[in-house]
Amino acid sequence: MFLTIFSVCLIKLQAQDPHFSQFFASPLTLNPAFTGKFDGNLRIAGNYRNQWATINNAFKTTSFSLDLPILQNRIDQNDTWGVGAMAYSDQSANSAVKLNYFTLSTAFHKGLDENGAHQLGAAFQGTFSNMLINVSSLKFEDQLTSSGFTGVTSENFGNATLQSKYFDLNAGVLYTGSSSIENNFYVGVSMFHINRPKQNFTESAFFLLNPRTTIHAGGYFPAGDNNILHLSGLHSQQAKQQETLIGGTMQFVVGGGQVKPTSFYAGSWIRFNDAVIPYLGLEYGDFRFGVTYDVTTSSLKGASESRGGLELSLIYIKKPLEGRGLSCPKF
Repeated sequence: MFLTIFSVCLIKLQAQDPHFSQFFASPLTLNPAFTGKFDGNLRIAGNYRNQWATINNAFKTTSFSLDLPILQNRIDQNDTWGVGAMAYSDQSANSAVKLNYFTLSTAFHKGLDENGAHQLGAAFQGTFSNMLINVSSLKFEDQLTSSGFTGVTSENFGNATLQSKYFDLNAGVLYTGSSSIENNFYVGVSMFHINRPKQNFTESAFFLLNPRTTIHAGGYFPAGDNNILHLSGLHSQQAKQQETLIGGTMQFVVGGGQVKPTSFYAGSWIRFNDAVIPYLGLEYGDFRFGVTYDVTTSSLKGASESRGGLELSLIYIKKPLEGRGLSCPKF
């Protein structure tokens, strides 16, 4: 009986991928076509998310990515070819369920005009995935006694750890454009799990991972002296689960030069029917740090004791003393 219930829970578990509220600070999990799409020689991004910690440490997600443009002296100056790699980990149910990913991606952005102000990019991404379920860390109904989960379960899975390894194929397209060096706008579409990989947990239980499609867009433009308004949003759907975010942040430039300004950021995003997400950021030299906190507005705010999810991001872009002059997406 419990195996049936457990299987249904796993189906719900894989119905929606791990995600970041700061989707703009984790470019390779948003769209593979962001690979190499920045004004610089190297980009390193790190992300950490701790969601609903009061519900038995429900979800902890971390990622680390590196990407860069290549062959800049061998292809047309208005084109960009990027390669990247990412390590990605998601833990849930107080670390009883662990998903680890290693990703390689490549993208080519073709200039659509003589100045390279408009580009259309396409990308592919391959992911090697490993899912582990530590059965000994789970609690079962027949363990419940008057003193809590102190009994011995009769459930037998054969192994203390269930494991599933699979290969994933993802792809994306991205259009970016600008009418001047002071603005930029973009729209993209990405699809993950194109090959619908199989997750095997026992000999008789397996699941096909549903494709996830995300449509996203954004841009920035001047908003007064030394201020820049950034806007962005996305809509993502996987099986019957969907997510919609929209919002923006104001950039207050307080020093530095045009290539490496020092800026403060303040803004907010909204995840419809779920949370309000205030954002604060600091950009100094080649680094940009951001922090958000999901303020839960859904019916889960009771179970989570009105605590949402803390999220941190840090992006390093190695910029030359003189940039390439590319207006690239930032949020």
